[in-house]
Amino acid sequence: MRRLLFAVALLTVAYTPAFARSSEDRASVGNDITIADGETAGDIACAFCTVRVHGEVKGDIATFLGSVIVDSGRGISGDVASLGGDLEMGQDASVGGDVAIAAGELKLGNGAAIHGEQTVLPGRVWLLLPLAPFLILAGLIWLIVYIVRRNRYQFPVYPRGRGF
Repeated sequence: MRRLLFAVALLTVAYTPAFARSSEDRASVGNDITIADGETAGDIACAFCTVRVHGEVKGDIATFLGSVIVDSGRGISGDVASLGGDLEMGQDASVGGDVAIAAGELKLGNGAAIHGEQTVLPGRVWLLLPLAPFLILAGLIWLIVYIVRRNRYQFPVYPRGRGF
């Protein structure tokens, strides 16, 4: 048993570097992320904030209710995914992978290029899509409460029949 535990511990220690994250990766909730001029970043994840790219991004960018702004002549090597935000690309900016935008807009400058596929679902109504199961559940709960209250409530009896 001890040998088995020792072997598992040894394998865990040996494979730990394979799961290490890049020191260039960035993540934020509510605080804007800015990649400075001359700086290189890996993967970027951002919720409720804006990503400003003045340097280079070697990974992917994912935003929730936040925009991505890419300066002229700058590039993103990976994919860009945005729910509830826009992608604004300056002149001669590029995205090496795919772009998927729901509930936002794609604004391309002159000479800006997207080398992968583009999927853009404009209109802010797409923000309700992730909330649809919760809205359906809330509607069912409201309906049950309404039916139970309606059956328990005693309506007053008016003199001389219905009405006034």
